Amino acid sequence: MKLAFIIDPIERLDPGHDTSVAIMESAQMLGHEVYITQVNKLGVVESRAYGWLHSVKMKPVVQEGNRWVGESDWYSLSDAEWQPLEAMDVVFMRKDPPVTVPYLYVTYILDYIDSQKTQVINSPAGLRAANEKMYALQFTEAIPETIVSTDKRVIREAVDRWGAGVVKPLGGKAGEGILFLEEGDRNFNSIIEVSTQQGHEPIMVQAYLPAAKEGDKRVILLDGDPIGAVNRVPTGKEFRGNMAVGGRSDKTQLTERDLEICKQVAPVLRKDGLVFVGIDIIGGYLTEVNVTSPTGIREVDRLDDVRLGNQVVKWLEKRQQELQNS
Repeated sequence: MKLAFIIDPIERLDPGHDTSVAIMESAQMLGHEVYITQVNKLGVVESRAYGWLHSVKMKPVVQEGNRWVGESDWYSLSDAEWQPLEAMDVVFMRKDPPVTVPYLYVTYILDYIDSQKTQVINSPAGLRAANEKMYALQFTEAIPETIVSTDKRVIREAVDRWGAGVVKPLGGKAGEGILFLEEGDRNFNSIIEVSTQQGHEPIMVQAYLPAAKEGDKRVILLDGDPIGAVNRVPTGKEFRGNMAVGGRSDKTQLTERDLEICKQVAPVLRKDGLVFVGIDIIGGYLTEVNVTSPTGIREVDRLDDVRLGNQVVKWLEKRQQELQNS
């Protein structure tokens, strides 16, 4: 197969942590061709999606102690070629959030790939539909008490009722802009004003879950099925468990409640074409559904001695065979 990955500039990626690199590496190890491009290198010509594609060769990471390590020259690139994206068997949209207007424009470009020839993961329409905060609200039996508002009175009443809440920007990533808010907080007005851009942007506020101290479980789903999980535990005085803000990665197991949540979200993910997804679970509650560039593969691989990237690529192989036979 030929696989193209729409990613951030490759020189900014961490081969020992980045899930895109893990999947690219697995594809290469399993004998497939890997290409990369960026959102500003795509376009539409004669109603077909095109991109400047570099072929990439990678040196696999190695495990040293409790982390993966890549060489300083871990990748090499060919010269870019302007090619129709339908020349690829798979196109992975793995640009990191936030989901900006240019990001949305790229999903419209990806609509001009013939899905009967090329798998696009995740579906452009699914990416547009699935705000990573708002999407979880439809799973009412799985989420904690949650509101979305710009209104100070509405937010204050909810936080007073709960005793404490967590403020989340709807377009945030990697824990950015997430704030802890307690009943009677003297900074309440300022926090809401800053978070809502002076009342112009709605924010999500969730009841604080004390179980967050024990970790925020990232569950990786492939076509709706859980294939791995890692527990991200806050360290020091930080209340967020995100790895991007220093959260510790611990081995974990899925509970019956976790599996029940996976079963609730799976049919909706499949309907929306969201194949590779990371959901976040705290204390048995679904808090987010991550669809843009969910991470966690490297940590699961290290802790569980597996190769989730191989599972992803083998699933793609099977799906591609089904497309060819249909």
